[in-house]
Amino acid sequence: MEQRLNVHEKGQAALKTLFGIGGYLRKSSVEPALQHLIYFRVSQINSCAYCLDMHYKDARANGETEQRLYGLSAWRESPYYTDRERAAFAWAEAVTACHVPDDVYSLAKSQFSDEELIDLTLAVTTINTWNRMNHAFENTPGSYQVGQF
Repeated sequence: MEQRLNVHEKGQAALKTLFGIGGYLRKSSVEPALQHLIYFRVSQINSCAYCLDMHYKDARANGETEQRLYGLSAWRESPYYTDRERAAFAWAEAVTACHVPDDVYSLAKSQFSDEELIDLTLAVTTINTWNRMNHAFENTPGSYQVGQF
């Protein structure tokens, strides 16, 4: 795959808003470790190699285990995720698919406050936007270094 254009270089004005959302989310009510898992899971769903590379590295730097990252695509069958994480994964998958059934909403509400659920939704929709930007411009994975953005 050849990069079409460097969106991080050429799109600074447009990306300023996304970086601002990222700054908000880093200080939000949803813990950073869970955000890293959500970013990784949504990037798996969207097959975004650039974001998988980035968020794997960020999650590991934040103390996440390889086992939990490797098992994330099969989280329903894996015993090493908390109920809160499972609710977040179900929510992230439903929001990414643009269909949130009542049972998924109820599960999420059992684990997250209203503010947390709004912040979680913002995290999910933001990583979906980044995934689409990287697909559109074919950003090449592998070069990201922790703390780069």
